[in-house]
Amino acid sequence: MPLFRNAQFEISIAKASGLPAPRGAEIAFAGRSNAGKSSAINTLANHTRLAYVSKTPGRTQLINFFRLQNGAVLVDLPGYGYAEVPEAVRRQWQHLLEDYLTRRPNLIGLVLIMDSRHPLKELDRTMIGWFAPSGRPIHVLLTKSDKLTRSEAAATLAAVRKELAPLGEHVTVQLFSSLKKTGVEDVEKVVGGWLAGLEGEAADR
Repeated sequence: MPLFRNAQFEISIAKASGLPAPRGAEIAFAGRSNAGKSSAINTLANHTRLAYVSKTPGRTQLINFFRLQNGAVLVDLPGYGYAEVPEAVRRQWQHLLEDYLTRRPNLIGLVLIMDSRHPLKELDRTMIGWFAPSGRPIHVLLTKSDKLTRSEAAATLAAVRKELAPLGEHVTVQLFSSLKKTGVEDVEKVVGGWLAGLEGEAADR
């Protein structure tokens, strides 16, 4: 069965103090508002409304937890970078995101969503800066790739990979389209590899 199929909603939290007790490996999904994060999650889960898709960026203000069939957890983080959100709210989001990404003990990897037409914005680099020092993997999804020509998509993929190359092999990048449903198997292979690596570590102990 596909990795993200039949994910079940568990809980939403608005503050770090509300985080549930760690239970199962967690894979975080993060991205700028309107980068296509919710659409990507819905496409991966083969569910039209698992994650809320809004035409108003900045609507997702909570951390949402979805339990996968294998016991792991997909964690949908609040979208960031929307200018019209009040400053106080932006600060609250930033604190929540940073706290979760730097302190959550069972977080095994980050799937970072970027619009392929506008990748590696300042806040995307901030997210990478928070998480990369942990040594845990980051997988970048360049969404909305259907809006680029084949040559534009290839050039964007190459440019992002080149910029992130100094971070090492634990940072990977791919093209993705929710509309065309392309790239789904690639995401499952990468995240499945993270989970398999955990099982291998447990077996070695």
